[in-house]
Amino acid sequence: MASSSTKLFERRDPVTGNVATKTKALTPEEAVKAVDAAAAAFPIWSALGPNARRAVLNKACDELAKRADAFVQPMIEELGCNEGWARFNVMFGTGLLREAAAMTTQIGGETIPSDKPGCFAMSIRQPVGVCLGIAPWNAPVILGVRAVAMPLACGNTVVLKASEMCPRTFELIAEAFHAAGLPEGALSLVTNAPEDAADVVNALIDHPAVRRINFTGSTRVGKLIALRAAQHLKPVLLELGGKAPLIVLEDADLDEAVKAAAFGAFMNQGQICMSTEKIIVVDAVADEFAKRFAAKAKTLVAGAPRDGKPLAAVVDKSANDRVQRLIKDAVAKGADHLVKGDPTGVVMSANVVDKVTPQMGIYSEETFGPVVAMVRARNADHAVELANDSEYGLSSSVFTRDIVKGLTIAQKLQTGIAHINGPTVHDEAQMPFGGTKSSGYGRFGGKAGIDQFTELRWITVETKPGHYPI
Repeated sequence: MASSSTKLFERRDPVTGNVATKTKALTPEEAVKAVDAAAAAFPIWSALGPNARRAVLNKACDELAKRADAFVQPMIEELGCNEGWARFNVMFGTGLLREAAAMTTQIGGETIPSDKPGCFAMSIRQPVGVCLGIAPWNAPVILGVRAVAMPLACGNTVVLKASEMCPRTFELIAEAFHAAGLPEGALSLVTNAPEDAADVVNALIDHPAVRRINFTGSTRVGKLIALRAAQHLKPVLLELGGKAPLIVLEDADLDEAVKAAAFGAFMNQGQICMSTEKIIVVDAVADEFAKRFAAKAKTLVAGAPRDGKPLAAVVDKSANDRVQRLIKDAVAKGADHLVKGDPTGVVMSANVVDKVTPQMGIYSEETFGPVVAMVRARNADHAVELANDSEYGLSSSVFTRDIVKGLTIAQKLQTGIAHINGPTVHDEAQMPFGGTKSSGYGRFGGKAGIDQFTELRWITVETKPGHYPI
């Protein structure tokens, strides 16, 4: 969306402190115009046939992939991540978009037998209008694309509210869609200064044309969005915080468990909603697992984004401060700081805290940084109890060579996602992705996503003369 805004806001590189990007800071009034533009484009986009929409979205995939190199520098400078994470974001984002494009012909209904003679009844799914997508900074291309891909595939138009932490990254996403030939206004991008965020989001939610909202981010902000939307009876899809547990049973392949736990805990410096936050190990193998896991974690050193180290920087110093506070609290209450990754500004290597108990903050608080807590369990039942002892419920994992036992435990875990002998960090475009409890509600991905962004309607056709009692 073209904007008349002349006010700019700066995003600074978390590592160097230099200005990374300068971006338009839209006012709430300008954000409202973005919704107006999306509403004006809705009749045009929704009227296109499914294969016409698919063609545009597939072209957007090509445009996104073509810009892979262009995403690297903004993501490094805005977020402090490394090049590999930036390129993975683009790769997975194109996959999400390609899957959404494939769904345009899968938006079906059904015929339903009616008790009324001569009544032909059916259900159909129709686009709802303007969808508001609010995406975070931690996986910006993946989550930015996810916020808009299925809504567009279903025939809706979209307003994408960018994270203030990486506005240039979101601009590149919008540029790829616009280059693909979307009608003017079908995807409107809103960027704003951090101090204006609440007013801008509230104005977007309040706009009568906005009919669906999806938000990925913290549980605290998700609750505020849900409350605001509830005042207008607008459905919201929420993917929020997590405290993903990974259970290691006595018959687990410990080497596989170590690899999966390290990847799940420290990929992107632990700044992923599915990050492994609690490793729950049964006593019978806890000491051996701790030894092997500590050895692995010590290799996960951090450096500046272009240093080529396994880990890069976190998004800001407060993230490392939070991790250090939680570690200090745990050690004071009897935990063992098994692997120490001392921080230097926004750079911190992997940390492992063993023998964590429920009395410690790190047991229950989402860390969202390069640290993982090890909790020891008496047996499998106790491990499940510890895993479910959380307000969150996004992803989980269990390691065991007994697949029947693994399936039994997976069904007991109070999470939207459960993996057996795999990491907690695992996403695929076609899967129903979402959580329970304070991790949110609703599902992105595949056919489950169609349900979120269409209106299910009942339509009848009378084929015989009516008979009425009055």
